[in-house]
Amino acid sequence: MRRTLFNEDHEAFRETIRAFIEAEVVPVYDDWFAAGQAPRDFYYKLGELGIFGISVPEEYGGAGMDTHKFEAVLYEETARAGVQFGGSGVHVLLALPYIKMLATDEQKKRYLPKFVTGEEMWAIAMTEPGTGSDLAGMKTTAKLSEDGSHYVLNGAKTFITGGVHADKVIVCARTAAPTAEDRRHGISLFAVDTKSEGYSVGRKLDKLGLRTSDTAELAFVDVKVPVEDLLGEENKGFSYLGHNLASERWGIAFGAYAQAKAAVRFAKQYVQERTVFGKPVAHFQNTKFELAACQAEVDAAEAVADRATEALDAGELTPAEAASAKLFCTEVAHRVIDRCLQLHGGYGYMNEYPIARLYADNRVNRIYGGTSEIMKSIIAKDMGL
Repeated sequence: MRRTLFNEDHEAFRETIRAFIEAEVVPVYDDWFAAGQAPRDFYYKLGELGIFGISVPEEYGGAGMDTHKFEAVLYEETARAGVQFGGSGVHVLLALPYIKMLATDEQKKRYLPKFVTGEEMWAIAMTEPGTGSDLAGMKTTAKLSEDGSHYVLNGAKTFITGGVHADKVIVCARTAAPTAEDRRHGISLFAVDTKSEGYSVGRKLDKLGLRTSDTAELAFVDVKVPVEDLLGEENKGFSYLGHNLASERWGIAFGAYAQAKAAVRFAKQYVQERTVFGKPVAHFQNTKFELAACQAEVDAAEAVADRATEALDAGELTPAEAASAKLFCTEVAHRVIDRCLQLHGGYGYMNEYPIARLYADNRVNRIYGGTSEIMKSIIAKDMGL
């Protein structure tokens, strides 16, 4: 079946990204892996390449393209090479939609030019210790000062991707207590400068996978946030968070599909080169059947991921459809990557092989952005169950 998602512009972008990865990432990726993060100056290179400004309006230094297809190409090319672009995915996929949707013209003039160049990297801080997916249970508070000039932020966040290198963080905090009728009431969003007094980065978390993506704990002790850095309206933060979950879950779904596709590529190459009992591993019927089954699953995931991309670009991707795409693609990736690792034998367990790193990187896809169990609940509710 002929794929119709991408056009010539996307394919030209793919060639540029593939060459960039080979020249700038692959030679140093092992160093990043050992360090547990990409170096800060790498993000300036992404800015120079135009990665951060694809969907930023032209008046702020971006290309003004209202599409997620270039992001989709990035997912495919990084997975194909067995690399990650550090924590930069959060910068574009998660933080940018909130800036575009909620920021005033004055805020956009302050935020977006430096966003595009990588001079200011953004993260988003939702999850707190002990709350997990229950965002309505957050305890971090932001109280308006007596003179009304700033909010005073207190609390803690965890699992914050990009949190070590971030220059700005969208922090979710309570500006009012929840009501008996609505636990979600009273949450607001703030663009917090990480150089603010009282703001601190705790541990850089030691993760199973995504080793080059810096993930941190954050703490706020009487951090002063100017009222000019409130995003959107006070107390309406939860509705804003729900609005952007569809695009976040699309990103996880498409990324998972891309990882599954890459796993088949890695396994196919390995079994053609590896010899056992005097024959290439690819010669055995079990190998052929396993890879054929994996390819069929990848084909199905590609169709789901592509359809979700088109719906997202058209503004028609519903929460239930996004949940369905995430559930399907992440579960497919789980099965495919596991089977492809098995075909590598003992070498599949060694981090020097990309399949091993891919196995660890993939596992979080069924957890963050809402667990698979949460996705099933959303789908079931949409079904009227």
